[in-house]
Amino acid sequence: MAIDKKQINRLDFITGIREEMKHVTWPTRKEAIQLTTTVIVISLIVALFVGIIDVLLARVLEFLAR
Repeated sequence: MAIDKKQINRLDFITGIREEMKHVTWPTRKEAIQLTTTVIVISLIVALFVGIIDVLLARVLEFLAR
């Protein structure tokens, strides 16, 4: 069975991925937890800020619509 060019390209692609994955520096469990916590906290702060702005703008527009 002959291997066509598409199969060779796929094999090269998968081989390349495996080689690149060897060079990845993965975070430790502690680092991953710290970074995840940071993202969640910042997301909550931004959500709170956007929520406050939304309520204020809604009240201003309601006042102006009267």
